[in-house]
Amino acid sequence: MNNRRTGEYREGQAAEYLSAQGMKIVERNFRNRQGEIDIIGYHGGYLVFVEVKYRKDDKKGGALYAVNRRKQCQICKVADYYRCLHRLSDNTPLRYDVVAIQGGELRWLQNAFGHIYTR
Repeated sequence: MNNRRTGEYREGQAAEYLSAQGMKIVERNFRNRQGEIDIIGYHGGYLVFVEVKYRKDDKKGGALYAVNRRKQCQICKVADYYRCLHRLSDNTPLRYDVVAIQGGELRWLQNAFGHIYTR
């Protein structure tokens, strides 16, 4: 399986898991020129932006550690654009989650990082 298909498969796996946990998914693979957000949904009163990371093993570091500060900034920029595009208030409660899939284990880290304000 190539990287794109693997990514699509793992994002689908994460979306099914999140839905089963009560998240209402409203968008997948939201893109703009700044980047992409894998899953956007509502859970527990929050608008949630989810990054899905897969690693078959930890040779290059674990899946959770792949969402570094640079990636977090990129996600926040895309999230700001999404909120503007959909005319969502600055007071809309939001959260940034990571679904890490490593080997056969899926971990959902809620509130993985806070919003990073950039220019």
